[in-house]
Amino acid sequence: MKLSGRSAVVTGAAGGLGLETSKRLALQGVRVIGVDLKSGADSTGIHYVEADVTKPNSLQAAFEAAVALAPLGILVSCAGIGIAEKVLGKEGPHDLEHFRKVIEVNLVGTFNALRLAAAAMRANDPDQEGERGIIVNTASVAVFEGQIGQASYAASKGGVVAMTLPAARELAAFGIRVVTIAPGLFDTPMLQGLPETVRQSLGQQAPFPSRLGRPGEYASLVLAIAENPTLNGETIRLDGALRLAPR
Repeated sequence: MKLSGRSAVVTGAAGGLGLETSKRLALQGVRVIGVDLKSGADSTGIHYVEADVTKPNSLQAAFEAAVALAPLGILVSCAGIGIAEKVLGKEGPHDLEHFRKVIEVNLVGTFNALRLAAAAMRANDPDQEGERGIIVNTASVAVFEGQIGQASYAASKGGVVAMTLPAARELAAFGIRVVTIAPGLFDTPMLQGLPETVRQSLGQQAPFPSRLGRPGEYASLVLAIAENPTLNGETIRLDGALRLAPR
């Protein structure tokens, strides 16, 4: 799908993967609505809207803002949180509210965005391929090799992977594709608070390139997905052949 002249909604757009993806889309001539709990600085092609992905009315306003600019061509869901907590730790069992919170943001929030995007895209005129829009979700390699302390995070991202194919099959009737990216260890705000020696050690776990992934590499894959109409219903690992150890 040609994205120029269309609008996009990117969640988690104030930093990391979402920010870089917003910039790349804007360079392609896309009018981007960047969604986050806190606004970033508006720039050429990017307008920020403060919204909570778990709140239907809050997120609906962001999609309405996008459609007011141009037909909605793409949703990229990058909003997410992680809480490191063992199922059974020194202080007792995993806090149930912490588990619920991670599921609410990472899984329910992603589905909330997906359903609202699909409703907006259905109103588009199809292109020559019959396509009306593209939805890109973000999971994690923790789905496949979840480490100790990642039960809630892996479960939430696993749900994102599990809903990708059924959503793609259903929305195919409207010419809407659904693809999920499962990043490995990326240089995002979630890791930027760690000491540099730790960050380097984490990056070296990947066979090649032996470093943390760059947000621009995630954004490049989003654009590649947009350009290739056969990519649909799939989860793509983006991890430099990384396979996580138990801890």
